[in-house]
Amino acid sequence: MPRSDYSELLVALRDGQSQKAGELLNEVVPRLQDYLEVVMGADENSAKECVQETMLRVFERIRNEEIKDDKYIFSYLLKTCRHRYMRYYYEQHWFESFKIDQEEALTTPAEQLDNLFDKERYKILKVCLDELNKKSREFILYFIRKPDTSTKEAAKLFKLSGGNVRTRKTRIKNQLHDCYRRKSQM
Repeated sequence: MPRSDYSELLVALRDGQSQKAGELLNEVVPRLQDYLEVVMGADENSAKECVQETMLRVFERIRNEEIKDDKYIFSYLLKTCRHRYMRYYYEQHWFESFKIDQEEALTTPAEQLDNLFDKERYKILKVCLDELNKKSREFILYFIRKPDTSTKEAAKLFKLSGGNVRTRKTRIKNQLHDCYRRKSQM
């Protein structure tokens, strides 16, 4: 279970305990990125950028001894990330709207769950793709990247008959499906 008290992080940063601070940062940064992606609906790059900027600002405030309450540092980090993302979102979409309604920028609990499941599905699919041999992986990735490719076009590209393309595609999809089912039950 992930921790909710990161008071040790504040102490480690204040006291210059770089090893302890590094360990705690490796734990907290992905949680902040997940929060922005799942709850706020941020894409991965935006989340990373906002978390990085948040951490820089928070480090500066810690260095200047502006943050004193160790107990609430994680809550403070979450709020700061959320506000940074809201500002980032506004800056990126200023031409669409001059004012962001915070309720519209937040995703609903159902969307949060979908985002979380999508992220988990993607991780499992990536593992399953890595388990395929190189030839099969390249073959199916071609169809993932270009789903509208006809059997005839693929046959020409891969120098196979149309029937072989359909058979290979079906077999690889079945392998991925079986792998996904195994991995998702773990």
